[in-house]
Amino acid sequence: MDRDDIFSKIQEVLDDALGGDEDEVTPEASLTADLGAESIDFLDIVFRIEKTFEVKISQGELFPENLVDNEEWVANGKLTDAGLDMLKGRMAHVDFDTFEGSDRSISKLGDAITVKSLVNFVELKLAG
Repeated sequence: MDRDDIFSKIQEVLDDALGGDEDEVTPEASLTADLGAESIDFLDIVFRIEKTFEVKISQGELFPENLVDNEEWVANGKLTDAGLDMLKGRMAHVDFDTFEGSDRSISKLGDAITVKSLVNFVELKLAG
């Protein structure tokens, strides 16, 4: 399965999970800011990706979980250097470059998870 096939199936997954229009599901579209995904939607997205691509996704593997509970990773509502390093190590499919600057607000973390990052994730899962 090539990257275009994966993208097409991810479009279908997100259309089904979020009820949006496939035209809105572009590679750079953020799941939260552009497509309106909420925390409950992430569970549905994980389930649909597992079913569509016949892969098993461990808890916290695709989307970060319990991040704010760790004071080493989040302080005053912002990602620490250790938190950013942990996310980069655990979630190689996401481009965290937007958090390299001074504003590392945890509330913006969802914006970093894009359609492209889901395609990257599935590509890595299928290759591994």
